[in-house]
This record gives sequence, structure tokens and C-alpha cells, in this order.
Amino acid sequence: MAELCGQYQEDKAALNRLMPYSMSEFKNKRLKELYQEWSQKLSEIDFSNLQRNQQIDWLALNNSIDHDLDGVEIQMARELEVAPLLPFIDPLVLLVERRSRRENTAAEDVATVFHNALENIELAKTELLETAVGSASVSRRARQKLSSTKRALANLYNFRKDYDPEFGWWCEQPWFELSAALDDYGSWVERELGGLNPDDQDALVGDPIGEEALIKELSFERIPYSPAELIEIAEQELQWCNQQRKNAATQMGLGDDWRAAQHTVKGIHVEPGKQPSMILGLANQAVDFLEDNNLVSIPKIAKEAWRMEMMSPERQKISPYFTGGEVISIAFPTDGMSHEAKLQSMRGNNLAYSHATVHHELIPGHHLQGYMAKRWNPHRRMFYTPFLVEGWALYWELQLWDWGFANSPEEEIGMLFWRSHRCARIIFSLNFHLGNWSPQECVDFLVENVGHERRNAEAEVRRSIQGGYGPLYQCAYMLGGMQLRSLYNELVVNGEWNKRDFHDAILRQGPIPIDLIRAALGDQELSKTFPANWKFSN
Repeated sequence: MAELCGQYQEDKAALNRLMPYSMSEFKNKRLKELYQEWSQKLSEIDFSNLQRNQQIDWLALNNSIDHDLDGVEIQMARELEVAPLLPFIDPLVLLVERRSRRENTAAEDVATVFHNALENIELAKTELLETAVGSASVSRRARQKLSSTKRALANLYNFRKDYDPEFGWWCEQPWFELSAALDDYGSWVERELGGLNPDDQDALVGDPIGEEALIKELSFERIPYSPAELIEIAEQELQWCNQQRKNAATQMGLGDDWRAAQHTVKGIHVEPGKQPSMILGLANQAVDFLEDNNLVSIPKIAKEAWRMEMMSPERQKISPYFTGGEVISIAFPTDGMSHEAKLQSMRGNNLAYSHATVHHELIPGHHLQGYMAKRWNPHRRMFYTPFLVEGWALYWELQLWDWGFANSPEEEIGMLFWRSHRCARIIFSLNFHLGNWSPQECVDFLVENVGHERRNAEAEVRRSIQGGYGPLYQCAYMLGGMQLRSLYNELVVNGEWNKRDFHDAILRQGPIPIDLIRAALGDQELSKTFPANWKFSN
């Protein structure tokens, strides 16, 4: 099964490398054929004759193939939605499709396609101004699809222009004109049809996927809840956080004003240049706590091999707080930031907030997790799910709260800021993708209900809706953490596992859906139709 997982991953990657473009019926059809062939191959395997770990691989691979099949249908529907904004694109896509099939197109014919497309672009502008209904999200998606096609056309042109003298003679001028026109048209679509400023890189523009697609994504993650049910769960968790924040504020002598408590905590930060040494101290504190309480195995190399880098001001517009793994990327003011941006960055990356998340990024969080994933069941990395990857790091935030990791009400405020933020991510991201909230409403929600600096709230929403993350990514932190906490209660609190063995076993399973980790560690009878019906919220 491990070999089959690798073969499927490489087959899929090979076809995507062969056809790195959009708006292609040929590409979508070929990918669908591949997925159907693999689905048939899996169906022919005698599931009952597999060892349990191989059965888990079978279920994970089958789940991935089903998701890819659904993905083709969703991709086709989204491309169909933008097709009216790109009425000239089909002949251009046909050229790159022919290149993928290694079919030669005569140089004069390529030049004619380029020339005709140039004329049709101008015609499209005139007609669309009269007929098109504007949409910021669809207009931006159209520009992205157009850019994908242009890159494939540029590859075709650069491949032939030097070795084929006739091709260069026919196509050089038409291509240069078309290349510029495609760039211009992409900007035109966003500006004239989407009401956007194409040069505004900070604009909050997302692309909601809708309820049907969300439900399919939840099915893939083996989450047996509807979007509405998940929002309700998150709202209940946020209420708990608010009560705990009020309690911490009272301990700080601020009544029950948790906003005042957070304001106070934001002012407790290190001076410029001191953030790396602070992070080192917090990382060592977390490791000491874990080892003193025998919570998880930490290899010596894992403790010594992580590194630091500074996050650029541009990246901090997307990710205002430090990120991690083997390399922890430090978000803190740099000399190129404006005065206000520097102040907000320091307030947002204060000591208490950092105390709550250094362990999330390093040990026992993403760094330890990545270290183990490369050494145990590495073939399962193709099944990457944020519900395990982000859920694991968030799980430790939940458990460390229960185990007394916070040493003061200020540190409790830091932990509760992040915990409430994870709840808010579920609420705003699902409401956005359901079409209920605008990006600005998401920003306002974070400012009012979590206590973000507005610049940081905008960065969080920008990251969520246009940062290249899947539609459930922001939900995955808290929900994945809740899944692991429920599994901990099942196997450790109410079972026979000890804490250390439980945590080590999770790390060795790889990033598969947590419902399948539960199956791997449990004794449920498995089958090809093993249901995803685990209600982990209680």
C-alpha cells in the first residue's frame, strides 16, 4: 500500500506537470480518467487480507482519490463560471494542449491564433462592458486563469523561437503584442468588471466556494458536521474563552474587562532586536515542561536542529504573527515599516501571546511534528491535512492550559487570545465561504470579538481568503485540536494508554485524517466503507 500511495501521487503530479494550465476540457477529462482508473485499481484489492496499517493506507488513498474526483467537477464548474469573461481563450488553450500531446502546430498557424486572439481581446472589452455583471471574486479568478494560460503560452513560444527560425519569423511580433495584451486584459477585467484596483496588493478579495463545496471538503476530512453545526460549536467555545478572559482580567485588577487586560498585555513586549532571544527562552521553557512531565518523546536532534529567520514586512501583511516548523519565522518590526506598523507588530507579538505559541511552532508543535513525519510513515505525507498538522499544535494549546502551563493571568490572557482566535477563524471563514459575510465583516469580527490590532486582523483575513489556503484551513486548528483532545479522553483518560505513548503514537501515524488515526489506534472493525461518523464535540 505504501508503494501504491507513492505511485498515485507521482501519476497525478506527472499529469499536472504536463498540463500546467487552466480552462482546459482536455486536461480535466484526462485527470478524471486517471482518478477513475485508480479508483478501480483500489476496488480490486482484497481489503480483508491487508494488515491494519495497510487498511488505513487504503482508506486514506481511496478518500484522496474520491476528493480528487470531486475536485475535477468543482474545477470545471468554476472555470465555466469565468469562461464568459475570457471569450477568446479557447484557441489559445488548444495550442498548449497540442504541445502537451507533442503535436506540432505550423508556425504560421500559431501566428494566426495569436493575431486573432489580439483582435478578439479588444472585441471582448467592448461587448463585456455592455453585457457582463461585475463580481470582484470572479474577475480576480478570471485574471488568475488567464495568467496560467499565458505562462503555458510563453513556455510554448520560448521552446520554439530559438531552434525553429520559421517560428520566430512568424510569431515574434504577434507574441509580444499578445503577451502585453493578456496582461492588460487581466488588469482590465479586475478594474472594469470587478471594481478593483489591480495595483492594490492589499485589497481584501476572496473567492467563496459555497455550501455544497464546503460540505464536500468536510466529507473529505471525515468531519460529520455541517458548516452551520461547526459555527455553533465555535460560538460555544468562544463564549467559554470570553468567560475565562474575564476571570483573568479580574485577577489583573481590571474587573471583568478582558479588552483592557489584552491592551495591558500588548504593552509587555521586548525591545527591537530582542525577539530572537525571547523566543529561544520560551522554546526552552516548553521543552523543560514537556520533559519534566514525561508528556512526549523529544529526540536530541529535534531539540538542536531548529533555526530562526526574520519575516519580511511584505509577508507580515499576510502573516502578522511568527510561523514555524524547523525554521521559525519571526514577525517583529523591521526598519522599513511605518511607525504605526512597527507599533502594531510589537503589540501583536508581545511576550504573553508569544508564550502561548512558540511551543505551537516548535516543540511539541510543528517542528517536532515535521521531524517525526519524515521518519515515520513518510508515504502518508501525500495525505496532508491541516486538521492533523494544525490540529496537533492547537491540541497542545488546549492541553497545556489544562495542565497549568500559564504562570500568571497575563500568560492566561495570551493563551486565551489565541484560543478565541481559533474559534473566530471557524466562524468568519465558514461565514465567508457560505457567502454570509464580506471580507470587511470578517475583519471587524476579529477586532471586536478577539481583540486584534486592525492591521493584524486584516492580515489574518487576507491570509485566510487569498493566501493559498484551502477553504477549511482556518477551521482546522480548533476542530483538529478538539478531535485530538476527544481521542485523548477516549484512549488515555478513559482507556489504558499513558500520555507519552499516546502522543508518540499520534506523531508516528503521519498527517492523515484524525478519524483514521483513531481507527489506527483503536479496535473498530474496518472495511472499505468504514463510515466517518465520529462525533468528537462534547
